[in-house]
Amino acid sequence: MAFNFDQPTGGLGRKRFHRSGTMSEINIVPLVDVVLVLLIIFMLTAHVMDFGLEVNVPKVRHTTSSTRELPVISVKKDGESYLNEKPVNINLLGQEVRKRFPNATEVYLRADKETVFDALAQVINALNEAKLKVNVVLQPEESPGKG
Repeated sequence: MAFNFDQPTGGLGRKRFHRSGTMSEINIVPLVDVVLVLLIIFMLTAHVMDFGLEVNVPKVRHTTSSTRELPVISVKKDGESYLNEKPVNINLLGQEVRKRFPNATEVYLRADKETVFDALAQVINALNEAKLKVNVVLQPEESPGKG
């Protein structure tokens, strides 16, 4: 609405409002249309973003690139440690790895999922003192319904 206060009002103090020039009003109908379209697009694409696209990944056979034996330390859930299937004392772990694998700079650590963390911390500490890099071996979880 436009107000014109140029002329003094007489009588009852009311005068018809005259439109002078252009009047600027916001038309919200196109704004509401655009917002509703964006909402619909978001609702349709949110499902794809949440669950991802299902892609059939090619399967490969597991092949090893070398035949050399790698140092693998296994820790059972009761805390017993093994170096490549042979029992080893945790205090002599670094020495045993150096004796059996003279050129080794890293070891692979496998542990039972129910192993107490204290036993793992002791093994990792012994390997760090021997200046060996520790790689933790994990098994990927099988996805149900995927072949």
